[in-house]
Amino acid sequence: GFHHVCTGDVLREEVAACSELGKEAKPFMDKGDLVPDDLVVSMVMGTLCDLTARRVLLDGFPRTRAQAEQLDIQVKVDTCLYLAEPHPEIVNRLSNRRVHPGSGRVYSPDVNPPQVEGKDDVTGEDLVQQAEDQPEALRKRLSAFDELTSPLLDFYRCKGVLSEFDGADSPDLLERGRRSEAIYAALKVHVDKLITGPTTKQSPRKR
Repeated sequence: GFHHVCTGDVLREEVAACSELGKEAKPFMDKGDLVPDDLVVSMVMGTLCDLTARRVLLDGFPRTRAQAEQLDIQVKVDTCLYLAEPHPEIVNRLSNRRVHPGSGRVYSPDVNPPQVEGKDDVTGEDLVQQAEDQPEALRKRLSAFDELTSPLLDFYRCKGVLSEFDGADSPDLLERGRRSEAIYAALKVHVDKLITGPTTKQSPRKR
């Protein structure tokens, strides 16, 4: 399998730890803005340097061509997976997401609903909506994301490692408003093939 590295989790951990990088990133996150490239790259590379996993899945990184170019200097990217979901569907899905602050456990009414509405399954404590999951914050981030995505996709497309998934392979699921499941179905087939393929050590390149 893959060791999952989620950029959002890395950012929140840095903020919670009150690290220097976290303190710099927090004002941007609180406003729903994208965190500057240099901060994100520093956080992610710090995480990657601590890993010994043979395969790593970077979730939400890189988000810009500048980040991709910095990553390319240090790490070989074998494949880039782009999940193409319409913005209204993303806003609806993520704005319904709730989190347990103490553990980071995430709940969603469609995928992983809590046993008791508004309460964490383990502790019974209140679940909260993160500032970044507010609808307006999501729309603002998605608008900025659109402006940055095209050059990023072109970067990986030119390298021949880009695979795109929009759920079109499962029209029956799309008709029922279940695009996320349709995308996941196609993505799972693709990733399963990657897992069963040759395994190579992915380590940061020496400067």
